[in-house]
Amino acid sequence: MFDSIRAVADHRDLLFMITWRDIRIKYKQSVMGFLWAIFMPMIIVAAGIVIKLAFAVISEEPLKMIDVVTISVKSLPWAFFVASLRFASNSLVSNANLVTKIYFPRLIFPVSAVASQLFDFAIASVVLVVILSVLKVGISIYLLWVPVLLTILILIGIGMGLFFSAANLFFRDVKYLVEVILTFAIFFTPVFYDADMFGKWKTLMMINPVAPVLEGLRDVVVLHQSPDPFWTAYAAIVAVVGLLVSFVFFTRMEPLFAESI
Repeated sequence: MFDSIRAVADHRDLLFMITWRDIRIKYKQSVMGFLWAIFMPMIIVAAGIVIKLAFAVISEEPLKMIDVVTISVKSLPWAFFVASLRFASNSLVSNANLVTKIYFPRLIFPVSAVASQLFDFAIASVVLVVILSVLKVGISIYLLWVPVLLTILILIGIGMGLFFSAANLFFRDVKYLVEVILTFAIFFTPVFYDADMFGKWKTLMMINPVAPVLEGLRDVVVLHQSPDPFWTAYAAIVAVVGLLVSFVFFTRMEPLFAESI
């Protein structure tokens, strides 16, 4: 395990090159260019606002600005997670020529797929900060939790990316399974709403390790309070354990990659 991690560290220049290559390919000959990094999360935000408006009409209560802010804060990390998992899951298949011809740690592919999505997330985050400033959302000491929560989300993304990328080599249906999961996952993840609204069923919602991260970001950015310690610890533990399990699975399957492509 540590040998594999050391090998990735030794090939960090290659990791950077592949990450930057993925970023350039994504935006090459694109009319909107880097605006796509903003456009996709904004679609999720718009969908969330429409749903909130529908609830507001049904309940005969006006849509509150805090609801719009909360949806915006949650939509960006969710968009990052979805894109990371989608690209990471297909990273080995899409780099088949390198997997079969050149030897280096194959871990680099799913990790670089997640890293390339961080570029989009960074651009969208700058826009979000500007919007929050215009809406006069205050700054508090609790913002120090943001890097912690995002690290948990990144670990979850890498862990799932490792597992699905390896599985996708042996069963190509996995790519479509991931798409189906991501399509419906947003309805079982508190992106457009808060987990608290489910009352006694909240626990079922929070079992999804991404849920505590999104709820935590709402707490620290919008409500200026600490994230729930229990659920934050739960998400962190699941992220680390999931990453370790996926890492073992990936490295065990790695010798079979070349003959499975």
